[in-house]
Amino acid sequence: MENTQYEPATRKDSNKVYFLILVIVALLGTNAYLFFKDKKASDKIVTLTDEKSRMEIEIDKIEAELDKANTNNVKLSSEMKENQELARQKINELREELRKGKLTQGQLAKAQEEVKQLRYFVSKYTSDLAGLQKKNEALISERDSLKTTVANVSEQASRLEQQNSELNSKVKVAAALKSGAINITPVKVRNNGKETEVSRAGSAKKLRISFTIADNPISEKGMHDIFVRIVDPTGNLIVSDNGSLFTADGDDLQYTYKTAIEFDNAQGKVFNIDWTNPSSFQKGTYTVILYSDGYTMGTSKVNLK
Repeated sequence: MENTQYEPATRKDSNKVYFLILVIVALLGTNAYLFFKDKKASDKIVTLTDEKSRMEIEIDKIEAELDKANTNNVKLSSEMKENQELARQKINELREELRKGKLTQGQLAKAQEEVKQLRYFVSKYTSDLAGLQKKNEALISERDSLKTTVANVSEQASRLEQQNSELNSKVKVAAALKSGAINITPVKVRNNGKETEVSRAGSAKKLRISFTIADNPISEKGMHDIFVRIVDPTGNLIVSDNGSLFTADGDDLQYTYKTAIEFDNAQGKVFNIDWTNPSSFQKGTYTVILYSDGYTMGTSKVNLK
């Protein structure tokens, strides 16, 4: 009898123990599930935060690369300027999105794709810019080469022009008429018009200048102006009434008398120029200088008693 009553009570207590064990196990499982779930969520947030930081660094690198590409003094096309503005706009947009805070996995994936596209664009932009810089350097080199060529040609042209000018000057000097012997004869003119050679100043009325022209095959045949300068015994130039000037030997000079002769390069041909003194002759030496074609032809003197 005693054994029969004890067994049901024992089984009832065992059931309670089993139930408590099941509850504890369930609680432990729930706690473990919640723990791992929270840990996974925490790891996920950490992963998102790390990716956000990495993307911010990547964007900084991309912008630095864009800035570096633009340090070259290259004139950008309108298309390249527009592309550069779009890139900077996208950089600002991505930074703003990252600044807002936590990103969802979808937003993060989208941002990652945009950074990837931005990286590709900046890489292509930098490559295009480098190509443009290379073309500019080639153009600058070609321009400098052309400048050097033009400078060399200009220098050669100047040198040839100078040589030509020097040659023309030499030809001009060589072509100028040069007198042979110059004879000056004082002449007295009588009332009847008859002329007589004299040696005294009181009797002389004019000077007859006789000269020949040296052989010169390069002188131009035809009429040549002859300018005569006569200096009196006191050293004063006797100036013509009109006081006109002519150029000879690089100087502007006054002349005493002007005439013209016809040159044909005939051997031994004598030319005569008569100059009548508007005043009285003085005793002493008169100097006569002939000029033609811009140069001195010859000089001679005569002494009057």
